[in-house]
Amino acid sequence: MRALPLLLAALALAGCGGTKAAPKPTFPAAPKSVYRGVAVPHVAAPPIALHDAAGRPVSLAAQRGHWTLVTFLYTHCPDVCPLIAANLNQSLRLLHASRTGVRVLAVSVDPRGDTPAAVRAYVREKHLVPQFHYLIGSRAQLQPVWATYHVAAQTPGGGVVTHVAYTVLVDPQGKERLIYDAQVKAAQVVHDLRLLLHTAA
Repeated sequence: MRALPLLLAALALAGCGGTKAAPKPTFPAAPKSVYRGVAVPHVAAPPIALHDAAGRPVSLAAQRGHWTLVTFLYTHCPDVCPLIAANLNQSLRLLHASRTGVRVLAVSVDPRGDTPAAVRAYVREKHLVPQFHYLIGSRAQLQPVWATYHVAAQTPGGGVVTHVAYTVLVDPQGKERLIYDAQVKAAQVVHDLRLLLHTAA
């Protein structure tokens, strides 16, 4: 049984798209851990097969052999998404040479607004490194990914998308390992990845 549904219940208020920053959720109590993220059972992460703004196919399966951070964003988000993108991108920068073994897959929650042009502009504006892949698609392509990752993307109007905002770290074998809330910090991710990369070495 996947642990994400239980943990995401604690993230219900951590969605983005409002005019205020999302409140910090409280995770269920967990045993003391060396990791900054919350450990989850090592079960297979659901598949992702979409494409980037250049039309290149990108899949989670193709990231085998790499540590992969999966998150959910949209380019016109007024609050949480830009912070998540900035922190995950900064974590890749801080890893320096080690970042060749790490990927970020940011899955769009806004098929209408996240056009190839909008995503290309976002990548330039945020100075996203090559290991950061922003994945887009039609609603029919994205909806199954949202469903399997329990991300209920809704569009109440005005270009706003409400959705649960979190990041899951997938190991090189395609198993879920850690989960981070909407306030994920680069230092947390770097701390955990350095531990995990050292352990795997």
